[in-house]
Amino acid sequence: MDEIAERAGVSKPVLYQHFDGKLELYLGLLETQSDLLINQLEAALTSSDDNAERIAATVRAYFEFADAPNGAHRLLFETDLNSEPAVRDLLDRPFRQCADAVAELIAQDTGMPFASAQLLGVSLVGMAQACAQRWVSEGRQTPLDEAVTLVSTVAWRGLGRFPLNRAETAAD
Repeated sequence: MDEIAERAGVSKPVLYQHFDGKLELYLGLLETQSDLLINQLEAALTSSDDNAERIAATVRAYFEFADAPNGAHRLLFETDLNSEPAVRDLLDRPFRQCADAVAELIAQDTGMPFASAQLLGVSLVGMAQACAQRWVSEGRQTPLDEAVTLVSTVAWRGLGRFPLNRAETAAD
């Protein structure tokens, strides 16, 4: 806590006014980054009515979050504190919320039961997150735009095979 206070430019007592200890400080950082990622993912999912564009925007959001120069993605994607329930909840929140939002769109567009759509949402979000992590850890060997295109193309080619069952499609 001494080092954290020094780097933050505050006294240790000031730091303890806000956080009881290292875990609470860590949870505060996790919550901030979790909220940031959720906001980026929500913006991506509402950026277009075109599903292929939504997928590309969501994949890009994961890659850009992982590519941020502050390395904050490590807090959410590479922590050793997974066994701590409060940490686990904050780590799971962006993944769960994005997977559920994707599942809702899939269920609406295809008429598929939500449980089935949820499996697809989890697979798409998991792929985007895992690929973004790997891309960063291997030194960003593929340019960002190309990496996003590769991953979103694979995702769209799989998801695009499910027939649309929107109300406006049925009326045609």
